[in-house]
Amino acid sequence: MAASSLASRIEAVRRFSRFYTRRIGVLEETLLHSPFTLPEGRLVYEIANRDRPTAQELCRDLTLDPGYVSRMLQGLEKRGCIARRKSAADKRQTELTLTAKGQRLWGAMNEQSRQDIAVLLGELPVVQQDKVIKALETVEEILGEPPEKRAPFVLRPHQPGDMGWIIRRQTQLYASEFGWDGTFEAMLAEIAGKFVGKFDPKTDNCWIAERNGEIVGSVFLVKSTKTTGQLRMLYVEPSARGLGIGQRLVQECIEDARAKGYKKLMLWTNDILVSARKIYIAADFRLIKEERHTSFGKKLVGQFWIRDL
Repeated sequence: MAASSLASRIEAVRRFSRFYTRRIGVLEETLLHSPFTLPEGRLVYEIANRDRPTAQELCRDLTLDPGYVSRMLQGLEKRGCIARRKSAADKRQTELTLTAKGQRLWGAMNEQSRQDIAVLLGELPVVQQDKVIKALETVEEILGEPPEKRAPFVLRPHQPGDMGWIIRRQTQLYASEFGWDGTFEAMLAEIAGKFVGKFDPKTDNCWIAERNGEIVGSVFLVKSTKTTGQLRMLYVEPSARGLGIGQRLVQECIEDARAKGYKKLMLWTNDILVSARKIYIAADFRLIKEERHTSFGKKLVGQFWIRDL
């Protein structure tokens, strides 16, 4: 290859790099109008999209200096964005997760990114959008970028529009699986409306599970009493069951309830919800009371479960 030809190709790559970094806004002081710098935002992205990664994993996969990563993680921890905990499988390893604050910031940053890309693509006809995506896939394939080491799902905070979706999907699923009538939808709407209307991040929370950009599950934490939180409206889409989503949602609820100062976490369910009951038992909830009732057009057995925190 002639020296002039190689030089022109190098310059073409550099020119595109300058164009693209400017176009997607990574030259700004913070990333996507968040409080994170670009490197911090990437760490937050990785923690949100992996299942409890360790600092060692992040250093290895992002080819970053351990000292540099350690300083960034310390800063994120001081700002209340991440939490560290000993691995249950290996006590020598420390796992990283996003706190409730970190999840809210990640959710806002993730949504801003989606909106920015939507605007970028929206300026083009569909045919040209497809050409752009194909070109990006070609570059990724040729340069040998390995597949992202992502969890099969991610959790994020609730956003405007989520409540309507959750009410609709849970109503449809329980009608299909158990024949419950419209009074169940009314109950869900009441719970969700109260949650949004009186939401207090000091006592309440909501986790939305997403897979490939689609909502596949959710759970709510609300205040029952000053010392007791309540887990509500846990559900997982049939297409996403078996991935550990239900277990992860319940575990996040437990850990956040403890962090908010609750001493106990309670829930109410019905005995026909066998899969959910297995999750509660595995998470150390104990059954304290059962009662027969007629609700949602069916004769059911309600169950009250509680877990000490």
